[in-house]
Amino acid sequence: MDYQQIIDKYYPADNELRRVLLKHSRQVADRCLEIARRHRELPVDVGFLEEAAMLHDIGIFRCHAPSIFCEGSEPYIKHGPIGADLLRAEGYPRHARVAERHTGTGLPGYEPETLEEQIVCYADKFYSKSAPDHVRSVLETAQSLEKFGHAGVEKFLLWAKMFE
Repeated sequence: MDYQQIIDKYYPADNELRRVLLKHSRQVADRCLEIARRHRELPVDVGFLEEAAMLHDIGIFRCHAPSIFCEGSEPYIKHGPIGADLLRAEGYPRHARVAERHTGTGLPGYEPETLEEQIVCYADKFYSKSAPDHVRSVLETAQSLEKFGHAGVEKFLLWAKMFE
Protein backbone atom coordinates (compact mmCIF):
# COMPACT_ATOMS: atom_id res chain seq x y z
CA MET A 1 0.00 0.00 0.00
CA ASP A 2 1.19 3.48 -0.76
CA TYR A 3 -0.33 5.79 1.82
CA GLN A 4 0.80 8.75 -0.30
CA GLN A 5 -1.66 7.76 -3.04
CA ILE A 6 -4.54 7.89 -0.58
CA ILE A 7 -3.41 11.26 0.74
CA ASP A 8 -3.08 12.54 -2.83
CA LYS A 9 -6.59 11.33 -3.65
CA TYR A 10 -8.25 13.22 -0.80
CA TYR A 11 -5.81 16.14 -0.62
CA PRO A 12 -4.83 16.76 -4.25
CA ALA A 13 -4.09 20.48 -3.98
CA ASP A 14 -0.91 21.82 -2.46
CA ASN A 15 -2.56 24.05 0.13
CA GLU A 16 -2.42 24.84 3.84
CA LEU A 17 -4.72 21.98 4.84
CA ARG A 18 -2.55 19.42 3.06
CA ARG A 19 0.58 20.92 4.64
CA VAL A 20 -0.99 20.78 8.11
CA LEU A 21 -2.06 17.17 7.58
CA LEU A 22 1.31 16.05 6.25
CA LYS A 23 3.35 17.78 8.96
CA HIS A 24 1.19 16.44 11.78
CA SER A 25 0.99 12.94 10.33
CA ARG A 26 4.76 12.79 9.82
CA GLN A 27 5.34 13.94 13.42
CA VAL A 28 3.04 11.20 14.70
CA ALA A 29 4.55 8.57 12.39
CA ASP A 30 8.10 9.46 13.43
CA ARG A 31 7.21 9.18 17.12
CA CYS A 32 5.52 5.82 16.45
CA LEU A 33 8.60 4.54 14.64
CA GLU A 34 10.83 5.73 17.49
CA ILE A 35 8.66 3.85 19.99
CA ALA A 36 8.93 0.71 17.83
CA ARG A 37 12.74 1.11 17.63
CA ARG A 38 13.10 1.59 21.39
CA HIS A 39 10.77 -1.31 22.21
CA ARG A 40 11.76 -4.14 19.93
CA GLU A 41 10.18 -6.50 22.45
CA LEU A 42 6.74 -5.29 21.34
CA PRO A 43 5.29 -7.37 18.50
CA VAL A 44 4.52 -4.39 16.27
CA ASP A 45 4.03 -4.39 12.49
CA VAL A 46 6.32 -1.42 11.81
CA GLY A 47 5.29 -0.93 8.16
CA PHE A 48 1.63 -0.89 9.08
CA LEU A 49 2.35 1.39 12.04
CA GLU A 50 3.88 4.03 9.78
CA GLU A 51 1.06 3.80 7.22
CA ALA A 52 -1.63 4.00 9.89
CA ALA A 53 0.04 7.00 11.52
CA MET A 54 0.25 8.78 8.17
CA LEU A 55 -3.47 8.12 7.53
CA HIS A 56 -5.00 8.48 11.00
CA ASP A 57 -6.36 12.00 10.26
CA ILE A 58 -7.36 11.45 6.62
CA GLY A 59 -10.96 12.53 7.40
CA ILE A 60 -10.26 16.06 8.65
CA PHE A 61 -11.12 17.72 5.32
CA ARG A 62 -14.80 16.92 5.83
CA CYS A 63 -14.85 18.67 9.20
CA HIS A 64 -15.32 22.28 10.21
CA ALA A 65 -12.14 23.52 11.90
CA PRO A 66 -11.18 26.81 10.21
CA SER A 67 -8.17 27.35 12.48
CA ILE A 68 -6.49 24.42 10.71
CA PHE A 69 -7.97 25.13 7.27
CA CYS A 70 -10.70 22.46 7.44
CA GLU A 71 -13.74 23.84 5.68
CA GLY A 72 -16.09 20.86 5.79
CA SER A 73 -19.44 20.74 7.53
CA GLU A 74 -19.03 17.95 10.10
CA PRO A 75 -17.97 18.50 13.72
CA TYR A 76 -14.25 17.90 14.19
CA ILE A 77 -14.89 15.11 16.72
CA LYS A 78 -16.13 13.03 13.75
CA HIS A 79 -12.86 13.12 11.79
CA GLY A 80 -11.87 9.66 13.04
CA PRO A 81 -15.03 7.82 11.95
CA ILE A 82 -15.08 9.81 8.69
CA GLY A 83 -11.50 8.76 7.99
CA ALA A 84 -12.38 5.17 8.90
CA ASP A 85 -15.21 5.17 6.35
CA LEU A 86 -12.84 6.51 3.67
CA LEU A 87 -10.17 3.92 4.46
CA ARG A 88 -12.66 1.04 4.50
CA ALA A 89 -13.95 2.18 1.11
CA GLU A 90 -10.33 2.08 -0.13
CA GLY A 91 -10.00 -1.51 1.16
CA TYR A 92 -7.91 -0.84 4.28
CA PRO A 93 -9.93 -2.04 7.30
CA ARG A 94 -6.92 -2.22 9.70
CA HIS A 95 -5.97 1.37 8.91
CA ALA A 96 -9.63 2.35 9.34
CA ARG A 97 -9.64 0.98 12.90
CA VAL A 98 -6.68 3.19 13.78
CA ALA A 99 -8.42 6.26 12.34
CA GLU A 100 -11.63 5.64 14.27
CA ARG A 101 -9.87 4.80 17.55
CA HIS A 102 -7.26 7.55 17.87
CA THR A 103 -9.42 10.42 19.22
CA GLY A 104 -8.53 11.29 22.81
CA THR A 105 -7.52 7.99 24.35
CA GLY A 106 -10.43 6.35 22.57
CA LEU A 107 -14.11 7.21 22.49
CA PRO A 108 -16.70 4.90 24.12
CA GLY A 109 -16.97 1.78 21.97
CA TYR A 110 -13.92 2.83 19.93
CA GLU A 111 -11.02 2.35 22.31
CA PRO A 112 -7.65 1.42 20.79
CA GLU A 113 -7.10 -2.31 21.23
CA THR A 114 -4.09 -3.46 19.21
CA LEU A 115 -0.58 -2.26 19.99
CA GLU A 116 -0.49 -0.31 16.74
CA GLU A 117 -3.81 1.40 17.55
CA GLN A 118 -2.52 2.29 21.02
CA ILE A 119 0.83 3.58 19.78
CA VAL A 120 -0.73 5.84 17.14
CA CYS A 121 -3.29 7.13 19.64
CA TYR A 122 -0.53 7.78 22.19
CA ALA A 123 1.87 9.45 19.75
CA ASP A 124 -0.89 11.66 18.34
CA LYS A 125 -1.45 13.29 21.73
CA PHE A 126 1.95 15.05 21.67
CA TYR A 127 1.23 17.13 18.55
CA SER A 128 -1.45 19.69 17.83
CA LYS A 129 -2.30 20.63 14.29
CA SER A 130 -2.98 24.19 15.48
CA ALA A 131 0.48 24.51 17.10
CA PRO A 132 2.61 22.30 14.86
CA ASP A 133 6.01 23.39 16.14
CA HIS A 134 5.28 22.56 19.77
CA VAL A 135 5.86 19.07 21.12
CA ARG A 136 3.95 18.50 24.35
CA SER A 137 5.64 16.77 27.26
CA VAL A 138 4.02 13.77 28.93
CA LEU A 139 2.87 16.08 31.75
CA GLU A 140 1.42 18.70 29.36
CA THR A 141 -0.36 15.98 27.43
CA ALA A 142 -1.81 14.41 30.57
CA GLN A 143 -3.03 17.84 31.70
CA SER A 144 -4.63 18.49 28.30
CA LEU A 145 -6.55 15.20 28.57
CA GLU A 146 -7.87 15.91 32.07
CA LYS A 147 -10.81 17.96 30.72
CA PHE A 148 -12.15 14.76 29.12
CA GLY A 149 -12.02 12.77 32.35
CA HIS A 150 -9.44 11.19 34.60
CA ALA A 151 -9.85 7.69 33.09
CA GLY A 152 -8.31 8.93 29.83
CA VAL A 153 -5.40 10.47 31.74
CA GLU A 154 -4.78 7.17 33.53
CA LYS A 155 -4.82 5.29 30.23
CA PHE A 156 -2.40 7.79 28.69
CA LEU A 157 -0.01 7.54 31.67
CA LEU A 158 -0.10 3.74 31.43
CA TRP A 159 0.89 4.04 27.76
CA ALA A 160 3.67 6.46 28.76
CA LYS A 161 5.11 3.73 31.04
CA MET A 162 4.87 1.19 28.22
CA PHE A 163 6.17 3.33 25.35
CA GLU A 164 8.65 5.85 26.79
